[in-house]
Parts: sequence; structure tokens; C-alpha cells
Amino acid sequence: MKKLYIIAGEASGDLHGSNLLKALKSQDPNLKIKSWGGDLMQQAGAEVVKHYKDLAFMGFVEVVKNLKTILGNLSFCKRDILEFQPDALVLIDYPGFNLRIAKWAKQQGIKVIYYISPQIWAWNSKRVHAIKRDVDRMITILPFEKDFYQKNGMQVDYVGHPLLDVVNDFKSDKKTFYKKWNLSEKPIIALLPGSRKQEIRTTLSVMLKMVAQFPDYQFVVAGAPSQDNSFYQTVFDQSGLEIPLVENETYDLLNHSTAALVTSGTATLETALFEVPQVVCYKGNAISYQIAKRLVNVKFISLVNLIADREVVKELIQQEFNKEKLEEELSKILTSPLIMKKNYHEVKELLGNSGASFKTAELVLKEI
Repeated sequence: MKKLYIIAGEASGDLHGSNLLKALKSQDPNLKIKSWGGDLMQQAGAEVVKHYKDLAFMGFVEVVKNLKTILGNLSFCKRDILEFQPDALVLIDYPGFNLRIAKWAKQQGIKVIYYISPQIWAWNSKRVHAIKRDVDRMITILPFEKDFYQKNGMQVDYVGHPLLDVVNDFKSDKKTFYKKWNLSEKPIIALLPGSRKQEIRTTLSVMLKMVAQFPDYQFVVAGAPSQDNSFYQTVFDQSGLEIPLVENETYDLLNHSTAALVTSGTATLETALFEVPQVVCYKGNAISYQIAKRLVNVKFISLVNLIADREVVKELIQQEFNKEKLEEELSKILTSPLIMKKNYHEVKELLGNSGASFKTAELVLKEI
């Protein structure tokens, strides 16, 4: 019996990891899999030993504050891998943690497969040398990443983006959705404030200022699976508003939305694939942001713009993310949505064909 140890440390990694697991199991039903991830990976057949909600530390300052916990997680992970003795280690994104594990695993003689490349092309391209040393096979989901790795003399497989399959296969009934969440007949503006407490607190408080400015729409918040309702309620209470909160049905929400305000991350691409006009919002810890600004090598923060290599969606970052600018940009996409939707089609074409999870499963099984 073949064994895999898979590490995903965020909600998006749990999603992609679960789809990879289904594809792996369809090709080898006897495969034994242990993982770090979330509910979706557990439902797909993995034994989840550490949940991603216990791993979410964002920014330089936050990492330093939680260094003891992070180091403890690294030690536990190494012990667990050695005890499990997998045929290969599959790392999904989550670079701060996974690149350290990759270096250690290579020294132990464990085969390392990396699925969904760390964004070193954005942060520190010199790290490609360490990746080349520590990773046996790199599997990428963004078109420009293949060229980046090949230029650095590394074997790389581009499989397309797994979200294409997820969104294409998604179905949702509007009447059922509205009834379940007790929504009015007004068109929806979706609020996707992120998945970590600190980013939700910061972004949602500004997003909620749009409610009074757009009375013809209903604003609905997409709840992150890692957060309890009570946490969102504290933010609502501070704003003096009672807003519908949709739990674990972000795709249903996007499927029925007219526009969206989205915290930067995978959600920007998900929103684009559902063809919902959006404004991208980001405001982080001031010190962390100043450090990041000096290190980052890219023009944009949203995946949509990075893939298109131009501004398809407006990004409001740090000081620009305020009530006045947000109202202005939201008005624009509500007035002229077709321009952005047309540009979304270009992004879809650049992402290529579907079937990423199945192709990745084939590559992983070939390696072991």
C-alpha cells in the first residue's frame, strides 16, 4: 500500500487538497493519506492531524508574535512524517512552513512534490535555488510560473488552475439559496473579507460603510469556515448593522451576486471565474506592509491582475482602501459591469484547460 503525507495550511489549500485527494483515490483506491488541512480534505478521505485554522498567522509581526507555536508545529510535523514513513510528501502552497519542511524532508531522503508553487516570483526569486535543491517535482497552476522555473533550470509541470473545474462544475438554485438565508429580492453585493481574524476585522469594518451608500442592494457577508458566527457578530455590532452572514456557501453567494468587495487572495480569482465584477481590498498591519512593500517584486496583489499582467480589477491597498475610494469604485462596476466581465474571459483563456486535479494526481502517482 502506497502512502502520501499532504500538507495544506489554509482554506484554499484545503479546497485544492480535497480535489486532489478525490482524484488520487479515483486512480488508486488503496492509497493511504495523512494530512494537514481541513474539513474538506477529511471528507475526501485523508486522516487530518492538524487543522489549518490553528495555523493562520499573517504578516511579519504576527509571525514573530506566534513564533513559539510555529516552531512547535514544525517539530510535531517532522515527528509525524517520520512515524508515518510516506512514499512521498505533497506540499500545497503555504510556503513559510512548507519550504522549511521540504528542506528537512530532502535531508531525510523523502521524495518532495510541491503542488501550487510558492509565490517566490513575487517575494524572493533567489529562493528558487533552494527549491531546486529541496523539491523533486514542481507542479504549477499559473501560466507564467512554468517559464520562471524553466529559466532557472528546474523540471516543472503546468496543469492549469484547479478552480476552473470547481467553478465549471458548480450548480446553485437561486430560490433555494435566498430562502435558506432569508434574503430579500434586492440584488446582492457580496462581501468577502478574508479568512483570518485580523484581516476580517480590518477590511469588513470599511466594507460595511457601503451599506448606507447603496440602499438598492443587499450586502451579504461570506463567512470563512475557520471563524465562528460570534466573531462576525462583534464586527457587525461595532458597525451598528445587522447583515446576513452566509456560512460555507461562498460559491452559492458569488453565483447569485451582482458585484463583490473582495480581500486579496484566491477569492479574487474565484470571483472572476464566477464573472462577478469586483473591487479588491487590502489593508494589513502597517509595519508588515512597509516590510512587504520593500520586498515584493510584482505590480499587483490580486491573482486576476497578475495572470492578465494588467489592471483588470481595481486594487485598493492600505490608505487607498477607505470609504470614499471604495464607494467610487463600487459605483463604477455597478454602472459598467460588462467591461470587467469581458476582461474576465481573457483571464479564463490564459488559465488554459481544465482537469488540473486529475493531471496532478497522475503526476504524483507516477512519482511514487
